[in-house]
Order: sequence, then structure tokens, then C-alpha cells
Amino acid sequence: MARVKHTANRKDNKSSRNQPGGRSPAPSPATQPEPSGRTQRSERNSPKTPGTQKKKRPQRNAPTTPETQRKKRRFRPGTMALREIRHFQKTCSLLIPAAPFIRAVREVSNNLSHGSIRWTPDALLAIQEAAEDHLVHLFEDSMLCAIHAKRVTLMKKDFELARRIGGIGRQW
Repeated sequence: MARVKHTANRKDNKSSRNQPGGRSPAPSPATQPEPSGRTQRSERNSPKTPGTQKKKRPQRNAPTTPETQRKKRRFRPGTMALREIRHFQKTCSLLIPAAPFIRAVREVSNNLSHGSIRWTPDALLAIQEAAEDHLVHLFEDSMLCAIHAKRVTLMKKDFELARRIGGIGRQW
């Protein structure tokens, strides 16, 4: 059937909202209005031959079943970790969520002081940036210790050695 450009009518667009995909079926010359205001398609009443049947598309709002779900992509071990490392090395945003970090800072400052200490947002941001910078360098040094031991897995002893060499924390 040839496509013909039709002008948009406001009355016809209301019925198209109920159709999946938001499109209304193209009106055909065989469409005739009924007294109730609805249109009846002559295609529904006529038998279809195998060549003229339309393929059914899955509806967007249809519930997902195991047959229609896309299979989740399975990556090899370590691929996602390397992708995350590259992603976080490119970003310059803070990684620790702000609200829990601020709660922890206020809790520590209240435990160490007798009165309540008030913090400006800039001071809390500076503390968070310094803390994240310190943790990143500690992880880097610990990773170097693990690589020096011919391992790729970080262990507790790598952190202890990195802190001891760096002169941070004397627990020994």
C-alpha cells in the first residue's frame, strides 16, 4: 500500500496515545467512521495471506520474561576492574560520599573535644580532599609493595609495610 501524507487531526491523535510506541496506525481509504466516532479497519475483517502479515514487535511496557530479556554480558575476570580504574583515574570528583564523611568528621571532633565544634563547608571539603589524597597514595604504595613481593593481590601486610616505610602510625 502506498504511503500518503495526511494532515494531523487533533481528534485522531487522542486515540494514538493508547497505541504502543505512541504511533497511530496509518488511516487507509477503506477506513470509515462509525456512529460512535470510532473507526473500523477493513483489514481486520479480511483474512491475511502469509506475505501480508505484519511482524509483531515486543511492546515496550510488556513484562520481561526470560525469553525476551537480553542476556547480561559476561566479562572476563579483571576486565571490569581495569575499566573502573581507568574511569576513576579520568575523573577528578571526590569518591567518598559527602554526607557520611561529614558525619564521621563531626563524630570524631565531638569525641576529641569537650565542646561542640562548628565546621564551615569549605573546611569539610578540604579535609575530605586531604583524606582521599592520603588514601590514594597509601593504596599506590601498598600496590608497589605487593608488586615487589611478586603478587597482584593487595594484602594487609602490604598496607602495614607501606605505612611503616612512609613513617605513618607506629603500632609496632
